[in-house]
Amino acid sequence: MEYKSLSTAQKKQNEWHEQWTLFQDNERFLFEEWILPVTLDDFKGKSVLECGCGGGQHTSFVAPFAASIIAVDLNTTDIARERNRQFKNVRFVEADIATMDMQDQFDIVFCVGVIHHTDDPDRTFENIYRHCKPGGKLIIWTYSAEGNELVRWMVEPARKLIFRWMSHSVLVFMSKMITLSLYLAVYTVYLLPFMSFLPYYEYFQNFRKLSFYRNVLNVFDKLNAPQIKFTTLEKAHQWFTPSHFLGETISIRHYAGVSYSCVGVKK
Repeated sequence: MEYKSLSTAQKKQNEWHEQWTLFQDNERFLFEEWILPVTLDDFKGKSVLECGCGGGQHTSFVAPFAASIIAVDLNTTDIARERNRQFKNVRFVEADIATMDMQDQFDIVFCVGVIHHTDDPDRTFENIYRHCKPGGKLIIWTYSAEGNELVRWMVEPARKLIFRWMSHSVLVFMSKMITLSLYLAVYTVYLLPFMSFLPYYEYFQNFRKLSFYRNVLNVFDKLNAPQIKFTTLEKAHQWFTPSHFLGETISIRHYAGVSYSCVGVKK
């Protein structure tokens, strides 16, 4: 079967190819927490559509369970394909997830860490939703507007004015220096229970679980991303409405105070 994009609304962004050439992500526990209440066991024997596969890290977590996976990305399918060459049940498709037409519907459709980087998240959601079977599960994990005020009003302006013009080698160095500076606060002030009012207090609990390399990736991602459109709680509820999903299956969680994990079973 031929897979295609109806039209490529979003242009290719080389930043993503360079990012996933430089970095890999093997932190399975994060993915498992992001998709809750769905578990990897829920993927067993299922047809799966992954919307925005990046470097193929999430593909590798799901592939041992799923019957088949179509993994879509506009920028990095060559990297993801190479890193998942051991799996025979995965097919990679280069397409814009806002306009792709897989000519099929899937048991599970997931989009983790991608929808907020698209030109039009609403259009992207509608197209992702269209590819989910009635009775199938749809999973979205996205950066939240709520809890990300410092990134929105300080990091984002700095990225646009300064960091976007840096070479990637310099950006990697800067990301390492910023990450190192964060360790001092994360392992001192942010360990005090009565300081839970501080911004990113919950988020930094995960910071302490991750390797230095993975924390550098987190920082690099914020400085390298061509665009971020933070998702509000209101928007998450507009997407996951009882008119489109079985009401008792809708789950919208504010994860680590900086993102929304959204799950529902399509009507």
